[in-house]
Amino acid sequence: MRKHLFGVLTAGMALALVAGGQSAAEPAAPLFQPDPMLAFLPAEAKVDWAAVQRNRESRKQSRVAAKSAGQPLTYTEKETGQGANDVPSQAEHVAGFGTGRGKNPKLTLTGDLAGDPTIPVVAPFAETNDAVPLASDTGVPARDRAVRTSGKIGDGPYGSGGDGSGDHDFYKLSGGTEGRIVLLETDTPSGDLDTLLAAFDATGQLLDQHDNLAGSTDSRLRVPVAAGQDVYVMVAAAGPGGIPADPMKPGTGKRVLTEGAYDLTIATGGGPADRDYFSVDLKAGDVLGASAAGKATRVVVHDPAGREVFGSSQDISFLYAENSPMPAGGNAVADFVAPKDGRYTVGVENGDGRYDVTVEAYRPGSELNQRPEVLTLFLDFDGARVNTRIFGADPAGNKDLSPLRKFLPGWGLTGADENAVIDGVVATVRENIEHDLAAKGTNRRFAVRILNSRDHADPWGQKNVSRVVVGGSIAESGIPTVGIAQSIDAGNFGKEETSLVLLDILSAPASQSQTSLNAYITPASDKIAFIGRAIGNITAHEAGHMSGSWHQDQFNALDAIMDQGGNPKGMFGVGPDGIGGTADDVDVDFHEDVLNPNEGFTGIEDTLNRTAWAYTRGAN
Repeated sequence: MRKHLFGVLTAGMALALVAGGQSAAEPAAPLFQPDPMLAFLPAEAKVDWAAVQRNRESRKQSRVAAKSAGQPLTYTEKETGQGANDVPSQAEHVAGFGTGRGKNPKLTLTGDLAGDPTIPVVAPFAETNDAVPLASDTGVPARDRAVRTSGKIGDGPYGSGGDGSGDHDFYKLSGGTEGRIVLLETDTPSGDLDTLLAAFDATGQLLDQHDNLAGSTDSRLRVPVAAGQDVYVMVAAAGPGGIPADPMKPGTGKRVLTEGAYDLTIATGGGPADRDYFSVDLKAGDVLGASAAGKATRVVVHDPAGREVFGSSQDISFLYAENSPMPAGGNAVADFVAPKDGRYTVGVENGDGRYDVTVEAYRPGSELNQRPEVLTLFLDFDGARVNTRIFGADPAGNKDLSPLRKFLPGWGLTGADENAVIDGVVATVRENIEHDLAAKGTNRRFAVRILNSRDHADPWGQKNVSRVVVGGSIAESGIPTVGIAQSIDAGNFGKEETSLVLLDILSAPASQSQTSLNAYITPASDKIAFIGRAIGNITAHEAGHMSGSWHQDQFNALDAIMDQGGNPKGMFGVGPDGIGGTADDVDVDFHEDVLNPNEGFTGIEDTLNRTAWAYTRGAN
């Protein structure tokens, strides 16, 4: 399994990378962990996943899902047993759903998933297994595809019959030679136990946790296990003290919470498990959202050709724009923008038991009003004040970011070169958005005005204006990243948002960062052209998030604007000679490409289509 090629970007290193004459001794904003799904991280960054999970849970709690008017259609699965609707070509069609006249844009699907009868059942593992070094070896995924086992919270020496510190059952997952994504789910058919699942590395560092599948007190966790590495998963009771004080030592819990028996399924997602597919008719530009609750833990969308275009086993709705109407919550959330009229399928997977799936469709945000709106993307090179609350920062506050010109000396440039760099950035963004949208050749009108602080009055604060601030540093913002967007907004419903492209790492000495532009500049480079294009690509990347695109695979053969951080050479368009600003440089664009597997998604994402429909004005 491929992982981010990240080293470590420490707070000290981040402050040392401040360019443009700023001193690391100057007061700096406290650093916080940006969400990798929103950020273009430098190649040196090491993600604090425990902090990411805390931030995500906080965003989930603070986000109130939008409620649209009207009663949904209801449709109950007609399949009995397993096999009748297990592939997209045999999907059960739901008539009457859609955004057209006389259609209902809201749908509730209900049904049952039959469990996989081929998963072997193993006897409960013996106590004591209350810490990482004592974990029971499941054999998954190195030797076995899946196992089912059972256990009890409350037995052993630490439950209510022991010292009362609380029982914790640990299980070892071994990556083997290939590594896998492992899915774990608890089931408590009887008793009072409210389970918590948590994952730790070999040192006891918390990696992830989950409490409460939607509609139940059971838990589900998706755990990447890299080749040659081990991950340790804990089953415990949910609540304060559910995580032991020291996962490396038994008996370090805080108290007894709920107790009782549980069943545990550990699987890699393969095999003949039941899947249910339902087909719906969509119009070009329809923004489809789906959220699975109950026992279904994966939702997937296929296009009319049967291709998987979005598969998700996680709730990522906390990254949507605050006013997005898309369905949120549940065990898994997916979004998709239809490129053409046709019959698409929504699939429900990975579970054993009853499910409820919410499916909703909307026209893009710019079509919601009677008069379609022209949206503005403002590129601010003059420095700006930004409240970092919008990126999830804690503590948040207004931060003053330095202008582009402060960073020119880091590339060996002067103020006389500023206009040429701005020209390059603006031209690159316009080529990636205005030019490429116009080349789509559809019967739609796609319109976005790209303005900039040098040539236009500042429109920020007006209706239908989003901005990308190109300037500032990690020390000023408190965000250890190169770029970050306010949201990932399929349909572009949040039309007044902010993204950042920070310039300290990009202008650092080549020896300090693989993501510095200086690492690719030699005497053979057209330096200004390269700097303008590279910054323009990252600027378009952040605008792509605000217009609804997720990260794509940065390590495959296709370099695309929405590639995740970790491969700066590809994002900068550096050609085979390894030098930026030479004749073999690559034009990096929005493309149809694989969703980033490291972020837990599957399928093919058409980011040009998502961007285009974010800026639609209606039919010609």
